[in-house]
Amino acid sequence: MFAVLVHNLSPFAFEISPGVGIRWYGLAYAAGFLIGWFILRELARRQRIGLTVVQVGDLMTYLIVGVIIGGRVGHVIFYEPHLLLSFHANFPWWGLLDIHKGGMSSHGGIIGTMCASAIFAWRIGLPVPHLFDCVAFAAPPGLCVGRLANWVNGELWGKPLPQSIQANPPWWAVKYPTQVLDASFPLERLAPLQSLVNPNEPLPDAVVAAAYLHRTDVMAKLEPLLTAYYPSNFIQAFTDGPVLLIVMAIVWLYPRRPGVIASVFLITYGVARLVSEQFREIDDGVLMIGPLTLPMLLSIGMIGLGIAAAIWASRRNVPAMGGLLRRAS
Repeated sequence: MFAVLVHNLSPFAFEISPGVGIRWYGLAYAAGFLIGWFILRELARRQRIGLTVVQVGDLMTYLIVGVIIGGRVGHVIFYEPHLLLSFHANFPWWGLLDIHKGGMSSHGGIIGTMCASAIFAWRIGLPVPHLFDCVAFAAPPGLCVGRLANWVNGELWGKPLPQSIQANPPWWAVKYPTQVLDASFPLERLAPLQSLVNPNEPLPDAVVAAAYLHRTDVMAKLEPLLTAYYPSNFIQAFTDGPVLLIVMAIVWLYPRRPGVIASVFLITYGVARLVSEQFREIDDGVLMIGPLTLPMLLSIGMIGLGIAAAIWASRRNVPAMGGLLRRAS
């Protein structure tokens, strides 16, 4: 119906009552862990890595805890530190714990994953760098579906397309009905929709509600009024998922010294984020140094850490491990 992709998705896969139900965001995380478990299980079953099938199942418990804690704490510290002091009357009573409202940092999730992996490796007596390799290799599917979940939630918008093509945006552009809730949106532009929506609600709220009820009559008039944005969620889903996994798979076709694959992950993911962040809207109130946003700064840190780790790992006098095309040595 529309020349571009318009966001009108509910965050709920199943809504039991208003505001309560199973969210796509949570299902996306579950899918990411399930795919990661399947990848590591197959590698363990084929004896390509130093884990047994049973140990892979145990590891996933550690990773789930690490990703959730690291992702949430990282988001709050990096982007919304005020939530550390935000308390309210509704469950779970603390802003830090309001995961159901969204807000997970991929950089924080990576840190949490590394901590969980290190603890698990020490517990079973496996070289920590090798477990980092295993977990890094299984991570891209989760990063990919996480970005798609951001799209479903209608968050992390891209930057607006150049004004010269706003009148006739390309098919891959995206638009968000919730743009009309912004204080800067001129309300007089919504006048043609006044007769189509609930007169008992403020006009912007009524228009958004109708849009998310998939009212085609409302959407037909609303879509031309909205700004077209870069599809940053889909760009990052592609770079953080398939591209990252392919690069690591090529490097790990044959056994490598422990730590090399994790280093490749850090470098490739950091570079991918630096590129994809060029298309993402800058978060309000978040630290910037010159043209560099906080995600860019964190990604630069990952690249530096990855380079240092690659040099360290490649110089160690230890047997190579892993390898997708032959058994681990």
